[in-house]
Amino acid sequence: EVNLVESGGGSVQAGGSLKLSCTASSYTSLMGWFRQAPGKRREGVAAITYDGTNYATSVKGRFTISRDYAKNTLYLQMNSLKPEDTAMYYCAADIVDGGLESLAAGDFGSWGQGTQVTVSS
Repeated sequence: EVNLVESGGGSVQAGGSLKLSCTASSYTSLMGWFRQAPGKRREGVAAITYDGTNYATSVKGRFTISRDYAKNTLYLQMNSLKPEDTAMYYCAADIVDGGLESLAAGDFGSWGQGTQVTVSS
């Protein structure tokens, strides 16, 4: 299991931008971002492997996932933020790539503690 530490959350007005970072203690093939709003299920936002990326429909065109392999760091650039993007955002990782297509929480074995993103209208 890899240790994951997120940073970069905060409060922003609708239409603004934030960039999240996640530093991993070691390399894993699959990394991704999830979010969970109060009273809602955890949902996959985006995932990345060496071979590609995948995004939830709700964030496609607004969010960009990327990673720096030399630094074992994952990023999520969030633009045109909406109040409905408000949630705790979690970094996740796994040694198997199945979660790239599924964006299912069950396909990710390692999780960070989360960072809060709040978007006000």
